[in-house]
Amino acid sequence: MKRIGIVYGMESTFPPALVDHINARAIPGIVAEHVRVGGVFMDRSCGYDVIIDRISHDIPFYRAWLKNEILHGAKVVNNPFWWSADDKFFNYALANKLGVATPRTVMLPHKDHPDGTTERSMRNLMYPLNWDEIFAYIGFPAFLKPHLGGGWKNVFHVHSPEQFFEAYNTTGTLGMTLQAAVNFNEYFRCYVIGREKVHIMPYDPRQPHAFRYVMNPPAYDPALLKRVEADALKLCRALGYDLNTVEFAVEDGVPYAIDFLNPAPDADVNSVGQENFDWVVRAVADMAIAKTREPVSQPEYNWARFLA
Repeated sequence: MKRIGIVYGMESTFPPALVDHINARAIPGIVAEHVRVGGVFMDRSCGYDVIIDRISHDIPFYRAWLKNEILHGAKVVNNPFWWSADDKFFNYALANKLGVATPRTVMLPHKDHPDGTTERSMRNLMYPLNWDEIFAYIGFPAFLKPHLGGGWKNVFHVHSPEQFFEAYNTTGTLGMTLQAAVNFNEYFRCYVIGREKVHIMPYDPRQPHAFRYVMNPPAYDPALLKRVEADALKLCRALGYDLNTVEFAVEDGVPYAIDFLNPAPDADVNSVGQENFDWVVRAVADMAIAKTREPVSQPEYNWARFLA
C-alpha cells in the first residue's frame, strides 16, 4: 500500500480536503493519511511514500524528521533540504539571472547585532554603508522587507531616506532587503503545482487580507497571462519547488516577480475562495498520486546549473 501523508499546523480546511479527495478516488493501493509521528529513529522511516509538508518552516522537529524520511526513500513536497537553504534575496538574484523581470534589490546587514555577536564579529562589514549608492540604485518609493518570512510581516513602504531609516531602525536582527517599488496596475498570485500546472489568480495586496483575491476580475491580455505562466514555471523549475505560489506585479505590461518563496502557500478556502481552493486540492492530489508511482531517486539541487 502506497501511503500519502500530510503534515500541517493550524490549517483546518486544506489538509482534510486533500486527504478526503485522494481517498474518495478509491485508487487501488493508494491511501492518504494525516501524518502521525513520534520519536524519530535514525535507521528507519515512518512508512510514508509521499509527504506533503505544510508546517516544517515553523517546527524544526518536523524539518529534521522530513530530511530523515528522504534518506529512507520518501518523496517530500517541498524538498526540505532546499527549503532550509533558500531565501528571498537569492531568489531575486536567481530570477535576474534567469531573465525573469524582478525589481532591483539590495540585501542589507542586520540593524542590530545577532545574538551572541558584538561589533568585533562584524569587522568585515563596511561601516558606515554607502547609503547614497544604495538609494541611487533602488530609488524611491521602495519596500523594506525581510529576506525570510512571509504574510507581509515587517514589510515597510518607504518614500524617502528619512522614512527608510525610521523603519530600518525597528528591524532589530532581521535580515532585510530594500527593493524598488513597482507601480502596478495588475497583480497576480499563481499556484504552481508539480512544476507543470499554473493557476493564475488576480490579487490585490492593498486590500484587507480577506478581500485580496479578486473574485470577478476583468479580462486580461492573453500575451500577458502567457508570460506570467511561463515565468512562474521557469522560477519553480529552477528552484525545484513542487508546491509554491509566485506573485507578479505588472507595470506598463511587464510582470515583475516580487515574491516566490512560498513553499507552504495559503490554501484556506476562506481566503482563496471556493474555485481556487477546489483547483489546488485537485492539482496537489494529482501530483501526490503521481509521485507514488515515480522511482525513488536522489534529490537534486535544481538551481545548481544556473550558478557560474
